[in-house]
Amino acid sequence: MTLLLSVFEQGLIYAIMALGMYITYKILDFPDMTVDGSFPLGAALSAVLISNGVNPYLTLLLSFGAGLIAGAITGFIHVKLKVRDILASIIMMTALYSVNLRIAGRANLPIYNFDNIYSNSATNKIFTGALAPFENVIVIAIIVIIVKLVLDWYLKTKSGYLLKAVGDNETIVTSMGIDKGKVKILGLSIANGMVALSGSMFAQQQRFFDASMGVGTAVIGLASVIIGTALFGQISVFTFSISVILGSILYKGCVAAAIRLGLQSTDLKLVTAVLFLLILVISMRIEKHQGKKRIAS
Repeated sequence: MTLLLSVFEQGLIYAIMALGMYITYKILDFPDMTVDGSFPLGAALSAVLISNGVNPYLTLLLSFGAGLIAGAITGFIHVKLKVRDILASIIMMTALYSVNLRIAGRANLPIYNFDNIYSNSATNKIFTGALAPFENVIVIAIIVIIVKLVLDWYLKTKSGYLLKAVGDNETIVTSMGIDKGKVKILGLSIANGMVALSGSMFAQQQRFFDASMGVGTAVIGLASVIIGTALFGQISVFTFSISVILGSILYKGCVAAAIRLGLQSTDLKLVTAVLFLLILVISMRIEKHQGKKRIAS
């Protein structure tokens, strides 16, 4: 039961990050490595604020805001300074490593003795008895549902449609007299805001910040998006957001199963890389097969 709860907790936390990656990877077709820096950015900011007595729920919003700024800077470097997308994001990711250390003041900052969004006077009164073991997963699920609903709503607004249009065909957006660069910056900003929010939730769940906790974030996010869209994207009752959330949980389940089978925790990044490779290969096979079916029909 403990392992299953852990899979759902981390799967749902990373699902918010994966939804942000969906915006950059699927909608904007932008290879954004900024996430490896914006994820621990949210974690560092939350850890510092909580250790200084700030309300843990407020730190979620502040972390989201910090992510917005990080994403906007990546967009500015790419759009205004004409730096290639992948290079712009790598530059920002590298800069954020130092920024995160500056914020936290050290490479590791524990917050074990402070209230967080999962354990505080309010939640401890609500989740008692049989509900106590499910306290974390319920709180996480509520936040994920809110984020999912807001994102689904936003993508149906004029701004959301423009975001999708930039990813599909930039020429159409330009012909409408709209600055495609500003739309890209907005998309990158929202995506990294969600990633930083996820980092904030992760730090509070783990009860510490570590400077290296962002390593491999992009791989995890992409793997979750690819699993979700490949396995669940063709099911009509599932929206893209539900598919990505399920993909994130399934991915974390696969990693947990690999560790459970005897692999060392030090092999986690290796497991992540191998799983990502397998997912990519399988996804390409599925797309190739679906393409042949469309041609045949």
